[in-house]
Amino acid sequence: MKDRSLPNLHRLRERSELLKNLRLFFDQRGFLEVQPPCLSTDCVIDPYIDPLRVDAREFQLGLSQGEEFYFLQTSPEAAMKRMLAAGAPSIYSLGPVFRAGEQGQFHNLEFTMLEWYEVGADVEQGIAILGALACDVLKAEHFEVHSYRQLFQDHCGFDPIDVPLLKLVEYAGAIDSLLVSSLAEDRDGVLDLILSHVIQPKLGHDSPVIVRDYPLSQAALAKCSVQDKQCAARFELFVAGVELANGYDELRDPDVLLERFRACNQKREKVGRRPLPLKVPLLEAMRVGIPQCAGVALGVDRLLSVQIGENSISSVMPFTILNA
Repeated sequence: MKDRSLPNLHRLRERSELLKNLRLFFDQRGFLEVQPPCLSTDCVIDPYIDPLRVDAREFQLGLSQGEEFYFLQTSPEAAMKRMLAAGAPSIYSLGPVFRAGEQGQFHNLEFTMLEWYEVGADVEQGIAILGALACDVLKAEHFEVHSYRQLFQDHCGFDPIDVPLLKLVEYAGAIDSLLVSSLAEDRDGVLDLILSHVIQPKLGHDSPVIVRDYPLSQAALAKCSVQDKQCAARFELFVAGVELANGYDELRDPDVLLERFRACNQKREKVGRRPLPLKVPLLEAMRVGIPQCAGVALGVDRLLSVQIGENSISSVMPFTILNA
């Protein structure tokens, strides 16, 4: 039996090389590497991602801000946008992030994220640099770009935005009827089920694929798409059927962001998740103003696993939550 106290050194050299190459890619393009905090009062609100909370009393510092909890960050996004609002140029971060309840083939409670923001860039430039990075790391000659709507039409035979919910649920029921029943009227949840089971496994086997223009209801922190007003300027990278990165032409309107956070909290409460604080420093920074930029978050452990042909991130991580 394998000694679970021992770290996995199987891919240590490849991991080191990848980290160096990622830094080189951005350093050569004039980005500055930054180190956002892992602990913060800030918390980006997502309906499906749960941050880990830390009781402020555990700090033993007598903090006076009145904050009861801090959060281990699910991404460095909030802190990096606060840097941009304060005048930072194009920046990138390469470090640990944390998400509660995540453990599996391509998930771990703690994992390594590469996140970057290119000042002055729009969605087209955001897609271009993500595609260039994928080709550089994976030694691919080119990358493909497809719209979310067109992929559903090609693989499923219907438009994901205009199709009636009943038809959508009927289609998804053939995939997993029990899961579909638990999603109730969560249209985006049903779409995610179809995407992950029907479309995603077919993406990125010949070359990296970037999917763009997701439904506006899945906008998260992205602007509205200029190409399709029913869609958001959001894009994702898929390689060998694995989702690797998520990017946006970044939303800059704090009032719209607050409304989206409220909507996310409503979704969270509907499925039994705890609502998250609405008064966060990110909103205050956005009222000061962040520059036009495109941002991308990429899972480094997933990238390494597909780069070298491993079928799980535990194969390329020295420690997972099971032996940390």
